[in-house]
Amino acid sequence: MKEFLAMGGYAFYVWTSFGLTFVVMTAIVLSSIYQRRQAINSVKRQAAVARQRADQKNSL
Repeated sequence: MKEFLAMGGYAFYVWTSFGLTFVVMTAIVLSSIYQRRQAINSVKRQAAVARQRADQKNSL
């Protein structure tokens, strides 16, 4: 096990690359979730404005 973790003397580079990959992939997932929420909220706001305009048009 110790030999596996040492990665033939390249452990620092291997584990650093795994760590950076994990950080980047996590950031991508979190960014996607945030952007999806923003898009959904934007569509909801646009629909609300469209409903208000339709109601105003119908009440005239």
